[in-house]
Amino acid sequence: MSYSRSRPHRRRLARVAASLLAATAVLAACGSDSKSTSPTAAPAATTATSAGAATTAGSAALTGDGELTSLTIGYSAWPGWFPLAVADKAGLFTKAGLKVDLKYFTDYTSSLDALVAGQLDVNAQTLNDTIFAVASGSDQKIVVTGDNSTGNDAVICDASVTSIDGLKGKTIAAEEGVVDHFLLLQGLATAGLGQDDVNFQGVKTDAAAAAFAGGQFDCVAVFAPFTLQALERTGSHVLFSSKDFPGTIPDHLVATAKAAQDGVAMQKLVDAWYMTLDYIKANPDEATKIMADQAGVSVADYQSLAAGTTLFTADQALSTFADRAGDPTSLVEMARRINPFLVSSGLTKEQADVSGLFDPSFTKVYADQNG
Repeated sequence: MSYSRSRPHRRRLARVAASLLAATAVLAACGSDSKSTSPTAAPAATTATSAGAATTAGSAALTGDGELTSLTIGYSAWPGWFPLAVADKAGLFTKAGLKVDLKYFTDYTSSLDALVAGQLDVNAQTLNDTIFAVASGSDQKIVVTGDNSTGNDAVICDASVTSIDGLKGKTIAAEEGVVDHFLLLQGLATAGLGQDDVNFQGVKTDAAAAAFAGGQFDCVAVFAPFTLQALERTGSHVLFSSKDFPGTIPDHLVATAKAAQDGVAMQKLVDAWYMTLDYIKANPDEATKIMADQAGVSVADYQSLAAGTTLFTADQALSTFADRAGDPTSLVEMARRINPFLVSSGLTKEQADVSGLFDPSFTKVYADQNG
């Protein structure tokens, strides 16, 4: 399989390099305002503060006896990450002892850049994008494995395409270098095809879904809830999805190395995460309404996405951290597969050192204490 190196790839590498330089400046400027300045972050809905006051990114530390621990957390549009909105609205961060400045990004890649730049302590992101950041020089730690995509990432085509073989020569849009691009390549490989066999168009996920729904492109690779928009096109259908490639797209809460050093903050975050999953199970109607509102879809549409994302219990999450050669549900095994993809696609020059990337310790503490 061959992959082409394109201008969008180089732009993204340059953006990460600039973010790393910005992070250095942030660390050098004591007391500076680290609120995200990414031009594509949601301007009006970017910040939702759990405890009523903004925090400074990188300040993940106890502020004194009985005081809340502060974290700045970013997330974007994905069903496995909307539980963070529930934690915020239901006061569960505060209950866990956290004061959270929760930032919602309409542009997922901007959240990735914000974590690299030190504008966030924690971000919700995929394994694919986390390994990319580490390979580019960012020191990050996966502290929560939240879910696996089990259908909510999909390659959607018009009526003219009925098989993966039929993708040859077709125009296919996806956000270049992120998980649905990776999924597309996995599907193409099953038919002995590569990116050079199709007319690949690198387009931001939201714009790609809208353009496909409007009649542009033969196919599009997008994630939920943008799959709903893409499927509005008459005759469109899911050709294949992450359900056909189990374990390929795991999703996480990823901390900067600095934030991860604060074990108290990380444990409170993990506790809050599983407290939220319990809350969603106990209050499904209220929780689904919160998540649907944040996603900008109806409750019925949001419920239709439920099977496409498998939220992990603590025990299931712990299992993903184990190294099982050949098993795609193992994060270490998926890292072995993603690393060469990033290099051969031209996204990174060398494979990332993932030896210190996975930290199951906080999940293990939670699991041990909650049986």
